[in-house]
Amino acid sequence: MIRLYFVNNHPLILEGLRSLLGPEHDVLLTGHARSGGTCLKFLLHTSVDIVIIDTCLPDIDSIELCANIRMEYPTVSVLVLSSNRDERYIAELLQCGASGYILSTADKDELLYAIHTVSAGDIYLSPAIKQAMSSERIGIQKNFPPLTRREKEVLCLISEGNTNVEIAEKLFISADTVNTHRKKLLAKLEVKNTAMLIKYAVDNKLLV
Repeated sequence: MIRLYFVNNHPLILEGLRSLLGPEHDVLLTGHARSGGTCLKFLLHTSVDIVIIDTCLPDIDSIELCANIRMEYPTVSVLVLSSNRDERYIAELLQCGASGYILSTADKDELLYAIHTVSAGDIYLSPAIKQAMSSERIGIQKNFPPLTRREKEVLCLISEGNTNVEIAEKLFISADTVNTHRKKLLAKLEVKNTAMLIKYAVDNKLLV
């Protein structure tokens, strides 16, 4: 049984998803939300397998939501359902840990296929998206460690040669906080020093 949770700001889409997937014998609809914050609160006390999110939410950017889910709940997969075809945005979602991207024009069969593909631990992209983007360009990695927006900012500034104090001044945070972010980046990306950190970021297009 695949436990699903929907996050979408459009009531009609939420109702459509419930109507489409409710009768399926191998999926369980655990609930839905119209905001990212509500989703994160729900995940605090309820186990799900896949969260299906939209790219347009009222309270939190979907990239940040995806990163938060993957960081706090690594066993939960994120499948994005949207009409947005922006390649760079999709690439960033995938780099933040999304397991799939399906266009809202998809039919029920494709949606179910995407759900089962993601549930099996694989990446799913709608055919039109897959044609437009190669795996090398988007840097798809199943175990790609999700980074928060702040961590990405710190990483970019590190790559430019800034010290902790200089980064702190640019981001209006303390040097100790910057050092904490630096240590988390080293741990997440499994590298031993700043040079290896920058090389990893360049190789995996984290600085684009």
